[in-house]
Amino acid sequence: MHGQVVVITGSSAGIGRATAVEFAKHGWRVALLARGTDGLEGAREEVELAGGEALIVPTDVADHRQVEAAAAMVEREWGAIDVWINNAMATIFCDVLHISPEDFIRATEATYLGAVWGTMAALKRMKPRNRGAIVQVGSALAYRSIPLQAPYCGAKSAIRGFTDSLRSELIHDKSKVHLTMVHLSAFNTPQFDWGRTCLPDQPKPLGKIFQPEVAARGIYWAALHRRRELWVGWPAVQAILGTRVIPGFLDRMLAFKAYEGQESNKPISPGRRDNLYEPVPGDHGAHGRFDSQAVTWSAQLWLNTHRWTIMVAVLALILLVGIVL
Repeated sequence: MHGQVVVITGSSAGIGRATAVEFAKHGWRVALLARGTDGLEGAREEVELAGGEALIVPTDVADHRQVEAAAAMVEREWGAIDVWINNAMATIFCDVLHISPEDFIRATEATYLGAVWGTMAALKRMKPRNRGAIVQVGSALAYRSIPLQAPYCGAKSAIRGFTDSLRSELIHDKSKVHLTMVHLSAFNTPQFDWGRTCLPDQPKPLGKIFQPEVAARGIYWAALHRRRELWVGWPAVQAILGTRVIPGFLDRMLAFKAYEGQESNKPISPGRRDNLYEPVPGDHGAHGRFDSQAVTWSAQLWLNTHRWTIMVAVLALILLVGIVL
């Protein structure tokens, strides 16, 4: 993989930042797209320390012209794009009636349309070459929505619908461009410190929390394997399968548990800034404030990405038992 080119949106912090470092460890050239120049400079430094090469491209993914210009710049500098990862997002922690139409539009443009514009820019270049991979960073919330995050849940669900539609188009055209979606559990990222909120207390992840490097490993694996979807973390599996079997029960359970489950016991600090319209100054890194609670490994992800290893081991065990008996 040394020298291949990956474009990662939302790579200045959080999961995008961790994913950039993961690709760098394998010798990739990493194009870093985001709005915040402080975070982009920090990401560049980490990518280079990890052994990769970095290219900073300040971009607001909600603007299709900026996304197209970013893709063109990457190809001018480095040549063909091998992998494009749509990771940029914006969320709002608030009940629907207290979200302004303008804020709802902005969150949707950044999260949903940002993925659409990124996909179109990548596909425009990959399809004529008949190669490449596009990874949509999704969420279990694309299947199982929760209260207080309607714009984000709606956008992630929309990305899933868009991706399924496009996937059929690529199959029809016999294209070898690979399109995949990685659905995540809850992760320790800075979004809970800078997401817009109307809650009285600081937002926090709902349920078990993973470190962003776990997601990064899943995203890297998905970029190189032709899997339709990859689910990361048992909570994602439980949410996705649960909503297929007992959606009504989950509606009621979340109505009572997901409100206080998304609020810490720390009040919102005066002067808190959010990143809905402008990036929050500073380099915020990949991790949020939940390092003491977040886990660094997912058994589910390992099992999910080692199916053949498990199958061979089971067959070997069966043969061994048969020989012994």
